[in-house]
Amino acid sequence: MSEYLSRPWTKAYDAGIGASLEPYPAVTLHLQLEQTAVRHAEKVACITSGRIPLIGRLGSQLSWSQINSAAGELAAALAELGVRKGDAVALILPNCVQFIVAFYAILKAGGVVAAINPTYPPDRMVHQVNDCGARHLICLTPFYAGFKRIQSQTKVERVVATRIREYLPPLAGWLFAMLREKKSGHHIASLDAGDLWFQDLLARGKGLAFQPPSVDAARDIAIYQYTGGTTGVAKGAMATHRALVANTHAMQRWLGDERLADERLLGAIPFFHVYGMVAVLAFAASSGGCIILVPNARDIDDLVDNIVAWRPTVFLGVPALFNAVSLNPRVSSRAVDLSCLKACFSGSAPLAPSVKLRFEELSGAPLREGFGMSETPTATHGNPMGQPGKDQSIGVPFPDVECRIVSLLDERTDLPQGEAGELIMRGPNMMLGYLNLPAETDIALRDMQDGGPPWLFTGDIAHMDADGYFYIVDRKKDMALIGGFNVYPTTVEKVLASHPAVGEVGVTRMPHPQREGEEALLAGIVLRAGQSVTPAELVQFQAERLAPYEVARRFAFLSELPKTAVGKTLRRELLAAARQNIVIA
Repeated sequence: MSEYLSRPWTKAYDAGIGASLEPYPAVTLHLQLEQTAVRHAEKVACITSGRIPLIGRLGSQLSWSQINSAAGELAAALAELGVRKGDAVALILPNCVQFIVAFYAILKAGGVVAAINPTYPPDRMVHQVNDCGARHLICLTPFYAGFKRIQSQTKVERVVATRIREYLPPLAGWLFAMLREKKSGHHIASLDAGDLWFQDLLARGKGLAFQPPSVDAARDIAIYQYTGGTTGVAKGAMATHRALVANTHAMQRWLGDERLADERLLGAIPFFHVYGMVAVLAFAASSGGCIILVPNARDIDDLVDNIVAWRPTVFLGVPALFNAVSLNPRVSSRAVDLSCLKACFSGSAPLAPSVKLRFEELSGAPLREGFGMSETPTATHGNPMGQPGKDQSIGVPFPDVECRIVSLLDERTDLPQGEAGELIMRGPNMMLGYLNLPAETDIALRDMQDGGPPWLFTGDIAHMDADGYFYIVDRKKDMALIGGFNVYPTTVEKVLASHPAVGEVGVTRMPHPQREGEEALLAGIVLRAGQSVTPAELVQFQAERLAPYEVARRFAFLSELPKTAVGKTLRRELLAAARQNIVIA
């Protein structure tokens, strides 16, 4: 273990960042908000906006003081409804003011946040709500009727509903109510008996005496973050306040900006995903930065509009999002100026060099790749900000994060630099385990009998170079066996993504149709607008850049790839989506 014990990556840190950031702030997440509300009381916390025909985009703003006050009022009301310390409260909300207020209100009440992807089908929603034991749920009106249909299958006693227009600028809110609310599924004539409106609950909380419960930052759980969106049944990763506070503190130091309160973060990554929740929401609330709220990042025109109107300085995204922005006609033609961006970060999926290069050319801003997991909410690695970094690398471990690459065979022996094995790690931002899943917890968190805390087995195949930079090769579960060789779909994806006709690509393994017991590669291709390419041309393109056994020879040309809410390709669904369109070269 000596190669990793020496932590060679610390030599790559920017000036002023030491090998350790201990001691970390011994505070809760909601105390971070309260401190920001004092230090930066009048600083703009978030901007909610809408486009008005003939007028343009209008925005409304709330300060950190206003956010903190609203969270306190809602916490008092939740406590009156029966929310007690340790109780989970479920959220079905996009990126909006209500999410921010509810998130911190639940924590102030001593509760645990269980954020749910609003696009989940009913069975997955039922599973998560039941798994966390939530008795109270807060949702946006478009999701109210859908949840009410399954509520009887859960323990939820009361639903709190809120309208997206509640925090829009007055004119935008009025026009939305008159012209779009019914057509877009946002209208609710009335709530069922016992359910409440968000604004009524806030009003009730104003008049209540509220004594916040004592919360131990090191022991008490702040979030149940459900993972498994790309691998199967969702597991609730339990994270303490200390784990999340440690991560926000590390990210602040990593950014190295002494004026973090002046930064404007593009809030496009969903807050119900740990990436958006910690790296955008909690980061801004701890530093005093401003969040430009983007409720639906799939609406690229709206996202670009927000960039034009509010000039964000920090953009945290995923490769699919940076790719979509780059391909937007207004951006690719340079009609939109992206020079406001100072720092951009990509995570959650491998960043293809072609996507990185294209976005950096259009924006002029460095696009740094990093790595994190729901089990380490959220970041563990990053390319240093003050250096060029290394292409296709997730960067180096953050201070106090220990990493090793171990053999896939015995899951214990350390492998030398450059050799691929499973990435394992531990640090101050690790989860406690998976809710209600002791066996799964024991698989993920293992005591290696070295006198330290358990190691998290990530399930990612990676290697480390001589400078301590790490490279993700692929997920263990995605690795294909082709002709006796291990083949990693991510490697093939990066090559195909660099073809000028390819807009997006996802590669997965499939049973070989002619050779029983063997596997083949399938590439799902989304072409760029106005482009065409034949399967034979794609095979030739790969053959010049890959080993023969790595070349995908089965293709499906699709209008879109199946993805998670944050843009990860769902490889297990790609085969089903492509089955009727497979072309063999």
